[in-house]
Amino acid sequence: MKLKFLFFFLALLLTAVWTILLVLTLKERGALFYIGEGVITFSLVFLVYFYRKVVKPLDIIGNGMELLREQDFSSRLTPVGQKEADRIVLVFNRMMEQLKDERLRLREQNHFLDLLVSASPMGVVIQTLDGHISMLNAAALRFLDYSSAEEVRGRLLCELVSPLAEEIERIPKDTTETIRLSDSMIYRCSRLSFVDRGFSHPFILVESLTSEVVKAEKKAYEKVIRMIAHEVNNTTAGITSTLDTVDGALECMEDTEDLREVMKVCIERCYSMSRFITNFANVVKIPEPQLQSVDLNDRVAACKTFMETVCRNRKITLHLDLCKENPEVMMDTSLFEQVLVNIIKNAAESIGETGDIFIRTSVSPTMLEIADTGAGISKEVETKLFSPFFSTKPNGQGIGLIFIREVLIKHGCTFSLRTYPDKLTRFRIRF
Repeated sequence: MKLKFLFFFLALLLTAVWTILLVLTLKERGALFYIGEGVITFSLVFLVYFYRKVVKPLDIIGNGMELLREQDFSSRLTPVGQKEADRIVLVFNRMMEQLKDERLRLREQNHFLDLLVSASPMGVVIQTLDGHISMLNAAALRFLDYSSAEEVRGRLLCELVSPLAEEIERIPKDTTETIRLSDSMIYRCSRLSFVDRGFSHPFILVESLTSEVVKAEKKAYEKVIRMIAHEVNNTTAGITSTLDTVDGALECMEDTEDLREVMKVCIERCYSMSRFITNFANVVKIPEPQLQSVDLNDRVAACKTFMETVCRNRKITLHLDLCKENPEVMMDTSLFEQVLVNIIKNAAESIGETGDIFIRTSVSPTMLEIADTGAGISKEVETKLFSPFFSTKPNGQGIGLIFIREVLIKHGCTFSLRTYPDKLTRFRIRF
């Protein structure tokens, strides 16, 4: 553009000189006049030739560079009729066509990758250089327990109200760890990075292992329970039969009261052992729920009498906060009432003597919450709560929460059990 301006300035200057010279030598048309006019005329003709052969091609090429800088790959340069310049124009147009095709290919590839990430069952969270969340897919949003991406985008992991986010924040960079939360959910989390334009961008991959681990656990403890139940029941049956026979023989003998009392204790212990192993066996025999539409508030109220009895014996106050909407849910009333009774019983045992239990229902989301003022649950215990045979009670069997987990999973519910900063331990069930 500058060269073009200089050219037209020079042409205008020569024209002005030619005009001035013409006016000054108009009366005296000597040799100087003709020589000067000839030189100027030749210069003008040369300038026109120079413009067509040099200035115009350079101007065209400059326009092409502007198009390239603005990434306008759809426009093309027009040949100028100059061999060398037209060859450059041809090469440039070919390059622009290739760039257009490459850009289209990259757009299609990026679109495919976006669809792949969006539809992926694996959670993907992309962060900025300073750790703020810039993008996440639907799976990651679901794992973090948020309903909208706008609630998460632009925030740090430590700012999210999510147990999973808290655990991911503790994972060192460029490492992979398996996380087990208080809602029995299990995730494999990786904190990695990719290089874009010379900068390392952090991102997080979250893979849900819950269903696979739960199936493997269930298969393992079902096998163990069946084996133990078979051996224990066969053994206790033989022992009790023998003890009954001996007890019958001792009945006809004198001075055997003490010995018979010992025999009764042994028989009762055998029966207790049989009942104990039967409780374990019943965990793996939970029937498929017969789902039907019921009012959540009505089901909670139906268990109120039993729950009040449990609380009254321990001087625990029961508080019911049922929403006015009375949401309808799909449940097997018999199984769900057993779950509710187990949760209330565990809450009462956690409190011990004198405390409060709060039962609350809500519509958005449809949820049942049981909160207690008990001793609370530590972070170490949270990750083990729904593991088979784990119990914090001295004489616990570790099957209560397993039963609750299996029933809720069969109902398609999500749930969590943890102690919050307000010192309340909440068991939340979402339908």
